[in-house]
Amino acid sequence: MKVTIRGKNVDLTEGIEAKITKKLDILDKYFIVSDDVEAKVLVRTYPLGQKIEVTIPTDYVLLRAEVVEDDLYDAIDSVVDKLESQIRKYKTKLSRKSKDHKLALNVATIVPLDDEEDDTIVKTKTIAPKPMDLEEAIMQMELIGHSFFVYKDTETNLISVVYKRHEGDYGLIETE
Repeated sequence: MKVTIRGKNVDLTEGIEAKITKKLDILDKYFIVSDDVEAKVLVRTYPLGQKIEVTIPTDYVLLRAEVVEDDLYDAIDSVVDKLESQIRKYKTKLSRKSKDHKLALNVATIVPLDDEEDDTIVKTKTIAPKPMDLEEAIMQMELIGHSFFVYKDTETNLISVVYKRHEGDYGLIETE
């Protein structure tokens, strides 16, 4: 697996790059991956901490984790722990639901999580998206206390989804 590391508002030293590469190499034991799989790492410095984002697109699953810590080295350890947890989760889900195990995992090295619950749909809801602008959609989302809201954008006349991000700001998904 190739590792591409970028830094924003931070100078990446050889020590930081070596630590990130060494930690991500641990994940190689979980996958049968080719050399063209590229782990993209983004390191950022904020006034309130260090943030590391890791994205690993494989043929069958997209692994992504981000962590904000005061210490960058702690953030690196935490993000790898999150990725390992995701791998265990996917492995458990596949072993329960898939007969042919399409995700190329080295099953011998991964311990399934016993506390994982089956992903079952417990409620289905049908909506008729109402025409409104983005500000009204955000207000509606906040009023009902949800983390996302589906609406019909009055400017584009298309279905859109506004959602609340982990940092507290908002994201927008627009359809084509």
